[in-house]
This record gives sequence, structure tokens and C-alpha cells, in this order.
Amino acid sequence: MDFQLTQEQRDLRAGVRDLLAGRYGREALRASTGDPSGRVVDRGLWRELGDAGLFALRLPETEGGVGLGMPEAVLAFEEAGRVLLPGPLVATHLAAGVVPGAAQGTAVVTARDLDGGLVTYLGEADAVLGADGVPAGTPVRSVDPLTPLHRVSASASASADPYPCSYRSEGSLLTAALQVGSALRTVELAVRYAGEREQFGRPIGAFQAVKHLCAGMLVRAEVARTAVYAAAVTGDPGEVAAAKLLADEAAVRGARDCLQVHGGMGFTWEADVHLHLKRAWLRAEQWRTAGEAEEALAAELLASAG
Repeated sequence: MDFQLTQEQRDLRAGVRDLLAGRYGREALRASTGDPSGRVVDRGLWRELGDAGLFALRLPETEGGVGLGMPEAVLAFEEAGRVLLPGPLVATHLAAGVVPGAAQGTAVVTARDLDGGLVTYLGEADAVLGADGVPAGTPVRSVDPLTPLHRVSASASASADPYPCSYRSEGSLLTAALQVGSALRTVELAVRYAGEREQFGRPIGAFQAVKHLCAGMLVRAEVARTAVYAAAVTGDPGEVAAAKLLADEAAVRGARDCLQVHGGMGFTWEADVHLHLKRAWLRAEQWRTAGEAEEALAAELLASAG
């Protein structure tokens, strides 16, 4: 099986990267964190993403979509993860063809993808995937300033798992792609800072301990990326579960190690690394937690052994 990217896939990734670089660079990221309205979803950018086909990427052409597959989707979502683009990207993508306006980016669709009755972006959503209308919710303080949370009533979140396995699996894999993008970005941030910051007359990147941190970050990120790409091609449930586990670890540990490379600077509001860590923590709980992924992977391994 050939996992090399085609020229069309490389062009897709480059196009998404260029779009996001022009519309959601670091200044836009920082502006989002300081928006006094508390709203973090840029409706104009959301429509641009719809026009670019991000949400309708896997929708058949006969239904107005792009007609591509999951391998192309994870490439696009990896780029969104690199820039920490806020908003319920995965839910809106899954809602294409189901919720009016989702494919075009004129509707923001969130999902009940967290435990404990928590819903992300509820206050800015036009719909909740698989629900009738948008339920009322109570704002809850979020670890990530760009991922607002609401807690909905027990009746609104009565089902332990409101989504079929297909949604759960696809949501996990797309979230894993976002995590991979974040993990790769923290590698870049760590390497750049290690080359700029000097101690004892030398860049700190010249010291063995810092080299080891950066090398470990890169290995975890690349292993996770390979697992996500492979799962996108095969669609195997066990590989999807493994990809989510590896991507969550790469994003969380990568951000922690990046913070370590930055030293005290990494704990300040001026650095971006803390935003990557906070988003990675939250995404690790979305669609499939580590415990759930481990159970799914164990079930697949037992089934294949039997």
C-alpha cells in the first residue's frame, strides 16, 4: 500500500495553509483571545472555509460537495490544527449534507463530543449535530480561552453516546489530525526558540538536553502523523483508535516539552505555546478519550487474535 501523497493532495494542503496564513495568522489568533465580546468564531472566515470546500470536502459532487475522501480531509484539518483555528470544525464537517448551511460554512454546527454534558461553542452555534435545535446551557470556565464551554441539562444530554460509530470514528480521526498539526507546530516553535535564545554565549539548542527534547517531540509528531494518515486510508477502527491515542500524546507532550524549551518565557501570555497545550488538553477529551481509545484498540486486537 502506497502512503505517499499525490500532487493533488500536496496542492490541497498547500492551498489550505495559504488560506489560513492569510486569514488567521498569529495576529488574528491573538486578537481572538482578547475579543471583549467573548466570541471566537469568525463568521466571515467560516464562510470562506465553506467556499474553499473544507466542510464539503467528503460530500459527493452530486450533492454539491468536493467528492474527496478522508485522506484529503485529515490533510486539511492538520493545517487548521497548526494555526489553532477556533470553532467546531469537526462537527460542522460531519454535518455537511445533514444540517442546512453546514457545507457552505453559513452555519456553525457543534456536537456533544465531550463527557459531563459539556458542549463547545454552544453560544455561537446555529445547530447541534444530531439534536433538534440548540439547547440552553450554562457557561463553564474553559481551560482553553478559544474553546468556550457550556453545560447543558441532563435531559438535553441524556444519551451516553448520542452518535453512531461512524460519527464517533470520523470525529476521532479528524480531531487527531488537528492534534497532529498542533504537535508539528510546537516542534517548529521549540526549534526556533532554541536557535534564538542564548545561554553562556551559545544558543540553547546546542545543549544536549534541549536537543533531546526537540528530537523526542519530532519523533512523536511524525509517528502520530503517520498513524493518522494510515487510518485515513484504511478506515480500520483499531487504527483510528491508535491514531487518536498517538496524536493526543504527541500534542500534549509536545506542548509541554516546547514549554520546557522556552523556560520561564513559556509560561507568559506572550508565548503561543500555552495556547497549544490548553487546546491539546481539551481535544484529548473530544470524541474519544484515551480510555475509550484503549478499550476500542484492545477490542480490535482481541477480535483479530481470536
